[in-house]
Amino acid sequence: MGIEQLKNEVITKILGDKEKIRDCESLFFQTQSGKLFRMWHPQDCCESVYVEDVVGDFSWLIGEKIVDAYETSGFNEVEYGQEQWTFYTISTFLDSVTIRWLGDSNGYYSTSVYFEEVTDFFTVYDEEYYTLC
Repeated sequence: MGIEQLKNEVITKILGDKEKIRDCESLFFQTQSGKLFRMWHPQDCCESVYVEDVVGDFSWLIGEKIVDAYETSGFNEVEYGQEQWTFYTISTFLDSVTIRWLGDSNGYYSTSVYFEEVTDFFTVYDEEYYTLC
């Protein structure tokens, strides 16, 4: 399962890179039910994947029931390989936030973004690196 796991959840915190959300490589979503989800890409040798843009404000999602969450993606062939974009849209009854990830690769390495429930928080979370968005 992907980002659809957020449907009917209430987000209480969103954690991202301390310095900036754009260009970050992981986002964490904590829910009222006690679940923690991570949106991320495991970086490899010859590719780059990061948050390119966020449309909306993460504060719009805090404390609101998520009524829809979905992914849209596609790719373009470029001179050196391929470029993949992935949009994640998270909606409440009142607002929506869209997170745009961008990946480029020589075509051999994956540029996919993963969304998963984290069961062992301390294996992925470093308090000095992540902060509230």
